[in-house]
Amino acid sequence: MTEVAETGNQAVVRFIERFSAVFTDSGMARMPSRVFVALLVSEKGRMTAAELGELLQVSPAAISGAVRYLGQVNLVRREREVGSRRDVFQVSDDVWYEAVFKKDQALERWYAPLQDGVDALGPDTPAGRRLDETLAFFKFIHREMPAMLTRWRAYREETFGA
Repeated sequence: MTEVAETGNQAVVRFIERFSAVFTDSGMARMPSRVFVALLVSEKGRMTAAELGELLQVSPAAISGAVRYLGQVNLVRREREVGSRRDVFQVSDDVWYEAVFKKDQALERWYAPLQDGVDALGPDTPAGRRLDETLAFFKFIHREMPAMLTRWRAYREETFGA
């Protein structure tokens, strides 16, 4: 039985459902939202697929698809349980920093295709201007991200001593 389920704390289970609904309303699919929140509220930030399935009352297939998606968007990582063939899914204590940092790195991959679109459409066309502004926005975010993440680390240290 999972550490959350062992406590019999229905308030925590209700929280998982309520908070995951916020993620779902923001565009994340329902099952990845539920799995992510379940991992966030687990004591160690890590659970097996069986534990997640038991807690959320869903099939192993549902968990598998959810953790695959969460791994792709850098919110969860998969590890092998020591001495076992079971996978453990984990959120980092600094999950948001890591997700934003990795997303920032991905922005660079969008530069060349966007520039190709601007060139193909022409920078003076409405569509070309939209793509050019999109490219400028991503470059701006990419340029500003390191300083913002540095400020976050300082704020985190000041606030949580971590």
